[in-house]
This record gives sequence, structure tokens and C-alpha cells, in this order.
Amino acid sequence: MKGFDFIQKALLKSYNFLFFGLLALFIPFLPVFMKAQGISETKVGFIISAGGFITIIAQPIWGMVSDRLKTVRKVILILVFFTTIGGFFLYQMSSVTTIILLTLIVYAFLMPLDPLSESLSFTTAETLKISYGSVRTYGALGYAVLALIVGYVMDWFGMGSISYLFGGLGLICFIIVLMLNDVPTSPVPVTIQGLKNVLANREMQLFLLLVFIASIPARMNDTFLGIHIGTLHGDTKLVGLAFFISAATEIIIFALSFLWLKKGKELLLITIAIFFYAVRFLLSALVDNPYALIAVQVLQMLTFPIFYTAAIQYLYQIVPREWRATGQTLLALLFFGVSGIISSAVGGFVYNEFGGHVFYYMLASISTIACLYGIALLIRQKKLTKS
Repeated sequence: MKGFDFIQKALLKSYNFLFFGLLALFIPFLPVFMKAQGISETKVGFIISAGGFITIIAQPIWGMVSDRLKTVRKVILILVFFTTIGGFFLYQMSSVTTIILLTLIVYAFLMPLDPLSESLSFTTAETLKISYGSVRTYGALGYAVLALIVGYVMDWFGMGSISYLFGGLGLICFIIVLMLNDVPTSPVPVTIQGLKNVLANREMQLFLLLVFIASIPARMNDTFLGIHIGTLHGDTKLVGLAFFISAATEIIIFALSFLWLKKGKELLLITIAIFFYAVRFLLSALVDNPYALIAVQVLQMLTFPIFYTAAIQYLYQIVPREWRATGQTLLALLFFGVSGIISSAVGGFVYNEFGGHVFYYMLASISTIACLYGIALLIRQKKLTKS
């Protein structure tokens, strides 16, 4: 049994490494790829915004399919298969129409993978009695390593070379998922009324609003950081280095999550992370060379890993077990979907019209508003605890 558990742990960590590697090939480098094909920042923003619409539709559908069929692994296999095919052909195209079409296809299958993968990792970690952070560390490592590699590969062999990396990673990822165990599910049946009860939960509503506000500037940065580095006269190698540093700093935070992620402190941790988002974007607005902007990415360690890990743990406390995949989907839907639509469309317009410095001042301002809202929720929580 111990040997079997060891194999499952290794497979789960390997899957996280490869899946987040795929995200590293898509999220930061897709805008850079589009820009190299002559697509303007405004149009890039609208294309990615359209991807956000696709995400809004696809994520809940696949989340509910998973809950209804009582399987996460089989759904992940389907999504990995179509993601790999779409991503492989996307980075070989030069026609704007074909790029848009394939981008939307990849959004339809890759983005639903995120909440299901997090659900698989969190629940499997519980079953194997290991910390979620020890698994998620490999995701951060995969994102970091692939972001660095892709930056150099694109610089040496051209933009189209990324397609072969995407196809290879996707294939290995598919094989690993085939060998993974499915996660245990709740025997309680999934019903429409159950979904209504989840969405009607007051704590859930307030929490999701906080996630939504905070995720808008975070997603804007994810989309336009690579473009801004280019504006400051950096090349694709520096784009890769920026995302490598950003993801690499997450590793120690995820690895030590068993020390800092305490039950009952999730909302406080989320608010602290949002505060550092505001600091990070303010510094990004003030710098005027790509190397300084890359140095600012070290603050990623105090933002996304704390924010998202605490958010998942808080979510799993207020959502019934049978709705975990759907609840995880709602969280990802706000962080990557709804907020992605607004951040890409508005961000593309602001960046194109007013430039990168004004763009990052705007991000800092939105993060400050989210931080104040988080403080208000903390005060409310304290009052409810006393009463």
C-alpha cells in the first residue's frame, strides 16, 4: 500500500508539473505570439476577452459533468486530449482568423482543466494524507521551468517552435492521467436545488465578490506583462525570465503552506495577499526598464500562492463535498473567466490608449479597493464570531 501511495504521489506531482507547464505556454506567451503576428494590443485584449466568454460557458459545464458522473479523472483525460491538439496547431498558424478560432478552442478545453486539476490535487492530497501545498509546489515549478524554457526556445527557433513543446507536454500529461486514480466522491446526489443552495449561501456570495474584484488586476497583469516588457525594449527571453521568477518564488510558499495556512485565517491571508498585489502593481507602474519590472515579480510569492491556496481552503469549508468540483469551478470561473473578459477588454484599451504606466496605476487602484473590501469582510466576520 505504501509503495502504491508513493506512485500515486509521484504521478500527481508530475501531472501538476506538466499541466501548469501547459498553462505557462498559453497564458503569458499567447499575447506575445499574437503581437508577433501583427495583432494590436486592443485586438489581443478583445480576443482574450472572447476566450473569457468561452471559459464562462465551458468551466461550469465540465464542472457539473464531473460532479454528475462522479469522476474527475475521465473528464480531465478528455480535456487534455483536445487541449493538446488545439494548442499544437495554434502556434503554427499565421492567419489571424485561424489563430482566433484555435485560441477559443484551447480556452474551451484548457481553462476547465484548472479547477478540475485543483480539485483532483486537493482531494487526492487529503486521501493520501499529504499537504496540498506539497503537490501544488510542483505546479509552480512546472510553470517556472517551462516559462523560462519557452522564452529561449521562441527566441532561438521562432514563435512556431512552441507548438512542438505544447504537443509533447500534452501527450505526456495524458499518459500520466491514465495512470492516476480517480478521486473519491460524495454519495449525495447532485441536484439543481443543491446548486441553488450553494449559490444562495451569503458567505459564498461575499467571498466570490472579493475574488472577482481582486482577480481583475491580477488577470490584467498576466495578460499584458509580456507585452509591457516588450514595450520597455525587452525580448522574449526576458518575458520567459519574468514568468520564471514569478512562478519560482511561489514554490517555497506552496511548499511551506502547512506552516502558514491555518483554518480560520483564510480571509485574513487573502486580504494580506491583495495588499501585496497593490504594492506590486504600484511598483510596476513606477519602473521604466524591463530588468526592474522583472525584479518586481519577486512579489508574486506574497500574492497569488497565498491568495489562491487560502481561497480554495475557505471555499471547501463553506461548500458541501458533493459540490466541490463545481465550487472550485466557480472560483476559477471568476479568477480566469469573468474577470478575464473585463480585464482583457478594458486592459487592452487602457494599455493601447494611455500606455503601460497608467495601466499599472489602474491595477494598483483596483487592488487597493479589493483590499479595503477584504478588511470590511474581516470586520464582519469578527462581529459574527462574537455574536
